Amino acid sequence: MKKTFYYIAFCLAAIAGSSCSKIDNYPSPNNTLHGQVLDAGTGEGVQTEIGGGGTRVKLLETSYSANPTPYYFQSMQDGTFNNTKIFAATYKISVEGPFVPLVQTDSVGNVTVDQSQNVVIKGSNTTTDMTFKVEPFLRVQMVGSPVFNADSTVTVQVKVTRGTANTAYQQDITDINLYVSNTKYDGNNNYDPRYSKLTSYNGSTGTVLLGQTISITTTGGALPQQDVYFRVGARINAGLDEYNYSEPVAIKYP
Repeated sequence: MKKTFYYIAFCLAAIAGSSCSKIDNYPSPNNTLHGQVLDAGTGEGVQTEIGGGGTRVKLLETSYSANPTPYYFQSMQDGTFNNTKIFAATYKISVEGPFVPLVQTDSVGNVTVDQSQNVVIKGSNTTTDMTFKVEPFLRVQMVGSPVFNADSTVTVQVKVTRGTANTAYQQDITDINLYVSNTKYDGNNNYDPRYSKLTSYNGSTGTVLLGQTISITTTGGALPQQDVYFRVGARINAGLDEYNYSEPVAIKYP
């Protein structure tokens, strides 16, 4: 009995060792997918934030399946993206963010709008360039430069307008926030709460500010004596956490 036990144990160990010794000889992905997400109305990059809450690129590899699992990666905050680890394959590619969706479905899940792009990536060490033109929910633009006040607070002026004529995405504005940071990567997931001014609105109280020049002043007293970046984010009541943003603006302490 003991010999039988050792014999079985030896066989199992041999099988495990054999399976572990297999070598993954598939080459690592080395193709590049490079592109940008532009405001269809202005031609400028759609400003979002780094990481969750920002724009993401969605890939569906349709080479082997009609219902593939999506693969996502994030864009930079100016709407550009660059992924150097893409396998050669056939893809259906779209982008998702604070703009009118490129792919839309009805109440029962039928696709009613599909502005994805189909791309075939062949070979290795290739670069595929892509451009997506979208309609942002909002356009957020700084008016002039930030101004240092006598008490070393800073006031910025900003204008928020609609980025789309699609009434399905013209909900009321819920937030207009001034973010302060010591880096250019300002946003709702990266800001200094001591000096940032966050303002929420109920009903149409924020919406009536559309098209107006709004002045927003930092909170918390005098800003620290270092380079500081300012950025304004605004969002609509569309059931999403995504903000549209102005470009970050730097200012030096006087």
